[in-house]
Amino acid sequence: QIIDRKSSNSLKWNSYDKDVLPMWVADMDFISPKPVLEALHQLVDHGIFGYPTESEKPSKDLSELIQAIIDRMAARYHWTIRAEDILLIPGVVPGFNLACHALVGSDEEVLIQPPVYAPILHAAKNTHIQKREAALTYLSDGSYAVDLEGFETTITSKTKLFILCNPHNPVGKVFSRSELEQMANSCLRRGVTICSDEIHSDLVFSDSQHIPIASLDAEIAQNCITLIAPSKTFNIAGLQCSIAIIQNQDLKRKLSSARQGLLPWVNLMG
Repeated sequence: QIIDRKSSNSLKWNSYDKDVLPMWVADMDFISPKPVLEALHQLVDHGIFGYPTESEKPSKDLSELIQAIIDRMAARYHWTIRAEDILLIPGVVPGFNLACHALVGSDEEVLIQPPVYAPILHAAKNTHIQKREAALTYLSDGSYAVDLEGFETTITSKTKLFILCNPHNPVGKVFSRSELEQMANSCLRRGVTICSDEIHSDLVFSDSQHIPIASLDAEIAQNCITLIAPSKTFNIAGLQCSIAIIQNQDLKRKLSSARQGLLPWVNLMG
């Protein structure tokens, strides 16, 4: 079904001239899933768009969402998380910018792995901190690898946060267990918190298996912020509902505190 989106408030279709086919953003042109539409119709028919309940006092709908997240992580990745590990946020990009804001001082560094998703490249500038780069290595077969020795030597005493993108956008790399373990252990040794953007975790080829870095072991989990969202999987980015999974409660409190007055609650439609 071809749907004309040029007449809607579409970032994808209204950024360039009409003769340009936009393929620069992960926004599919398929209609949203029927259960999503039904849920939104129910809300619209109710007719009131007031402030939604926050997670400290979850409504029935919110409790069901949180349980769905817990069940999904267990079923897909054998990863056990709890309701108190979940922080709802309006987007993954705000999530890793918030982590920079909360965990890195102005004279300290965030580590990234270029070539990488542009908002990750810009996070340091957005939050007035320093950027450190441990570039992925381009191989002759067109794939990319981690220079694990170079990764650790790139870390300095000022490096406080590592933004991992797994699966990696744009190179499409799904990191192996060995790569994740070695990067995670380097970060543990050097006191670097990991913020892992895993928004594309549902969209991998059948010969690959996504592994949440926080699922490797309990010690690594205590050093991780994992960001996921239904937006790519179900094509509902405009609803602005994302999830931060933070099993270290002190770390979760730091992020929650940093969002006050800056990062809003997930909107009612989301």
